[in-house]
Amino acid sequence: MSLVPTFGEHTINELTLMFRSRQINLEPGFQRRSVWTLTDRRRLIESIVGGYPVPSVFLYRRDRNGGPVYDVIDGKQRLETIFMFTKVGRFKRDWFEVKLDLGNGRDWYDWSTLKRSFSEQQAALVSYKLQTVEVTGELNQIIDLFVKINSTGKRLTSGERRHAKYYTSPFLREADRLVIRFRRYLEDTRILSAAQIDRMKGTELFAELLMSINNGGPINKKTSLDRAIGNDTVNAHTLGKLSREFTRSMNLVRRMFPNLKQVRFRNSAEFYSLILLIWEMEQAGFILTERRRNRIAFELLKRLSTGVDELRDQLRRAKPARTGQRIFSDYLLTVQGDTDSSANRERRREILKGLLWTLFERKDANRTFSPEQRRIIWHNDEKKKCVRCGKYLTWREFTVDHVKAWARGGQTSLRNANPMHRGCNSSKGARAA
Repeated sequence: MSLVPTFGEHTINELTLMFRSRQINLEPGFQRRSVWTLTDRRRLIESIVGGYPVPSVFLYRRDRNGGPVYDVIDGKQRLETIFMFTKVGRFKRDWFEVKLDLGNGRDWYDWSTLKRSFSEQQAALVSYKLQTVEVTGELNQIIDLFVKINSTGKRLTSGERRHAKYYTSPFLREADRLVIRFRRYLEDTRILSAAQIDRMKGTELFAELLMSINNGGPINKKTSLDRAIGNDTVNAHTLGKLSREFTRSMNLVRRMFPNLKQVRFRNSAEFYSLILLIWEMEQAGFILTERRRNRIAFELLKRLSTGVDELRDQLRRAKPARTGQRIFSDYLLTVQGDTDSSANRERRREILKGLLWTLFERKDANRTFSPEQRRIIWHNDEKKKCVRCGKYLTWREFTVDHVKAWARGGQTSLRNANPMHRGCNSSKGARAA
């Protein structure tokens, strides 16, 4: 079935009534977020008041019980701007003023002023006609049309194109949810700006990281991301596991490197590599919560970051790299050209791994004490008392606690063992006895 367009026109008043009656849907799943600046919005209102033509609004017509609904394919920003200026519905709080010449020189006016003192101009604005193109057809054709139309003007980012194509993808939805959760951190650390997040850069980055964790390491962004986001072989259980591991890695990076915005690893491409390395180290059983080691780790990252920046400036002045700058030179090569290729990502991983891997301790491979160890501890303890509460123990409620917590590097050995009530052990957690 081919697309069937119907050309027409609607006044601003008619479009407002359609929006109020919920016949216009500004946010179909494939649509992007608002990207216009206040300057863009003011220019549109100036054009409308001046009687100048504006681009057509493309609408996807679909029928529902009670009448048609129009999903906005192109023109969302224009319609939002009109509704903001005229203070319609949920857009009332976003009202703004525009500098206009209404016969007394240019001055600032808002919608309330026009209605109160310039009824003729107000009437002309609501009767202004916008050209419309109503389209019917298959949804995949509508999405293709949306992408093609938005290839000019404020072009769709790669993240927005993927969102339009795969907006039903569980991967994409989970990545979007995680972006909302970590948005403030992304902005505060300057990994991404608010505008980049609004244009789906955060969703794209997090979807990549989820798929990379699923893959067990770096993926090639250009060849793998579409396949990752459109992946319907990852079930809900697996996606939940990936999300939890990703969240754990994000929280570890926040805790380990609270001043990350001071170094180049706030750049999204390098942040990607850092998150994956911390994920890999956490999976390998490294203890990543010791403040002293974390301070050393950050100093190493800082030294690498400064060295790479200095070498880059040095090369720009046509001064060759010195022998002692080898690691900076190797790293610099990975962030020039195609920074997101699997080869460059893998090389960055190797350099960072060489920097941090030997700094941290691993947890004991044995998490729990064996039955033999428990019997030895029980029979060697004459008092049979809990070291936490001081009360007597019975065999049924007896457990063995790590004196130095296992999560903090404590060994599962007789030298690092204390008898304890099951409840006392649970309440103690990773704290010292």
